[in-house]
Amino acid sequence: MLASGKGARFLASGGQGHKLHALLNGKSVLERTLDAVRASGLPWHLEDAGHPGMGDSIAAAVRATSGANGWLILPGDLPLVQPETLFAVATALKAGGIVVPVHACATKPERGHPVGFPVQYREALLALSGDKGAVGILRQADCKELPVNDPGVVADVDTVEALEQLSERLRSGGLLVRDGQ
Repeated sequence: MLASGKGARFLASGGQGHKLHALLNGKSVLERTLDAVRASGLPWHLEDAGHPGMGDSIAAAVRATSGANGWLILPGDLPLVQPETLFAVATALKAGGIVVPVHACATKPERGHPVGFPVQYREALLALSGDKGAVGILRQADCKELPVNDPGVVADVDTVEALEQLSERLRSGGLLVRDGQ
């Protein structure tokens, strides 16, 4: 799980402090995401060393988990992702190839996170740096899209407005919520 970013867009939108520490209906964005990760039952690693870009964060996380058979790359600002979705991506990853969850929203299907990378992408992931994350790898690879009924795969917190919208949708029951959250 990636938690190294500066959250510049959130701060520029009027946010006070880091977006991962912002409260979403009484619980921090990061804790909500971690709750899903823990509930999935999958092994995990939190990369929060403050790297200069998402690519650097991914490379550091892969280095820290070098014995893994694959990786689910999950930004820490997806507080409503469901544990079942994490498990489904990990399961689909066993068949080989990169796995991208896709949520069919009202307007069009939308790719989200976590993106699953099998072990054969280790060297490419280790070579990442900068702000683009793994976009270059995804553009060159044949990715398997995994349809999911989880709006949390695309519900990230990049701005204060996004945080407020998620909060309202949670209060009104417009998003799935894990038990006890």
